[in-house]
Amino acid sequence: MARYIFVTGGVVSSLGKGLSSASLAFLLKSQGFNVRLRKMDPYLNIDPGTMSPFQHGEVFVTDDGAETDLDLGHYERFTNISARKSDNVTTGKIYSDILKKERKGEYLGKTVQVIPHVTNQIKEFIKKDITKEDFVICEIGGTVGDIESLPFLEAIRQFSNEDGYNKSLFIHLTLVPFLKSSDEIKTKPTQHSVKELRSLGIQPDIIICRSEKPIPLDQRKKISLFCNVRYKNVIETVDVKTIYEAPKSFYDEKLDKQVLSFFKIKPKRKVSLRPWNKITKTILKSKNEVNIALIGKYVNLKDAYKSLDEALIHGGIKNNVKVNLLRLDSEKLNNREINQNLKKVSGILIPGGFGKRGTDGKIMSIKFARQMKIPFLGICFGMQLAVIEFARNVLKIKNAGSSELDKKCEPVVGLMEEWNKNGSIIKGSNMDLGGTMRLGSYNAKLRHNSLIKKIYKKSYISERHRHRYEVNFNIKEKFEKKGMIFSGSSPDNKLTEIVELKSHPWFIGVQFHPEFKSRPLSPHPLFSSFIKAAKKNK
Repeated sequence: MARYIFVTGGVVSSLGKGLSSASLAFLLKSQGFNVRLRKMDPYLNIDPGTMSPFQHGEVFVTDDGAETDLDLGHYERFTNISARKSDNVTTGKIYSDILKKERKGEYLGKTVQVIPHVTNQIKEFIKKDITKEDFVICEIGGTVGDIESLPFLEAIRQFSNEDGYNKSLFIHLTLVPFLKSSDEIKTKPTQHSVKELRSLGIQPDIIICRSEKPIPLDQRKKISLFCNVRYKNVIETVDVKTIYEAPKSFYDEKLDKQVLSFFKIKPKRKVSLRPWNKITKTILKSKNEVNIALIGKYVNLKDAYKSLDEALIHGGIKNNVKVNLLRLDSEKLNNREINQNLKKVSGILIPGGFGKRGTDGKIMSIKFARQMKIPFLGICFGMQLAVIEFARNVLKIKNAGSSELDKKCEPVVGLMEEWNKNGSIIKGSNMDLGGTMRLGSYNAKLRHNSLIKKIYKKSYISERHRHRYEVNFNIKEKFEKKGMIFSGSSPDNKLTEIVELKSHPWFIGVQFHPEFKSRPLSPHPLFSSFIKAAKKNK
């Protein structure tokens, strides 16, 4: 029988509900329980697929092809449990499903209302696809008090009443600010946030207090008194130097113990934090360092490349080095700045992306990596630009480009017309941008005697994709004569998956997104190899 844990946030956004949920899930899973994590987002988009990274950050992709919130990446990295389409829902998706039902006449002429129809649809999502889970942790996006979140809060209130006593637990995450001017910890924002939550009919069972300093005993007792929460259930989370310290922090605060106590459940085994302690030690105390240049359009917003940042850290953990990222805005790069900045780095990475803006800076950086023999990793759009750079500067095809960027170019990269998925042919289109990409896990076969096969140590791999343009596989022979090897392809040999340079110590481009499958306890082999090559290049 599943128990449900609902995580809400108050005072301000971006407090770390996702990390808190992931950390709790890790602790419960470590004790032998089956755990599932879900995210409910209050915006009207169907999914974050067409949202700007400046607005939303990274779009995380699941194995089954869902474009989801970046918090699902945290869930996967902390628990090693693959998320599914059914683990993320938005207000837009909820309303879309309701309106489809209404058009089909499924409501039998009834007036469709927020209560009960919207709240019922949300409750259906909460219980959907649940089988053998002991705990289902549901994070509600947004902040208590925002109008957008009200249907979700009402739905979980109803759910707790309908599901029965001691089957639902409410955790509320708030900010407890420290005022330097008065040298004081202030609890009033937390009190008001909980008051707002209680006005909606929800009494939190546990309060997690985010603070930059330890919260004094008397202040925690004050929160307990005014918020009607047991003192033991006022949990502090002080800012940490790395997110991988979070599980230990919550373990020390006995968060998992209080959750199990609420449900009157005993742990099946003891938590082992030894692997996580090793991770944090490597990140914080390693004397070895390596500098990697991350060149993209959204480098000023860390969440835009969240999974990529973490995958590079994982590669550093594998090689016992601290990875320092030099974030360079590709739109502002010129030859002088490239020569000045990239001489200082041991590796260069071009991430995925869309659109023409900033492509010149990326192409110049790729040329620099190729000529100077600096380890290079191109992901998705980064691989496509590596092919374009090679076509222009090695094959001397001056007008080489992508049909996405220039309809008049000689396209070495073009829109996919069709591809195979589970035995069915999917037709590509550029009309509906939210629904025509090649999404989720696809197989690729690796070429014998290639660097990529040495890295994976497999002939076939499965990786997650998010793209609608593809390198033209028919140009393979022309490129390979000059040294760019097409070392990975779709099983039917129609789509290019991987390219590498024969005469370069480490130069690889991949059409997929390996960062989505990297874990701190099992770093992705591609990032492990990339950081190893960069370490040698210091």
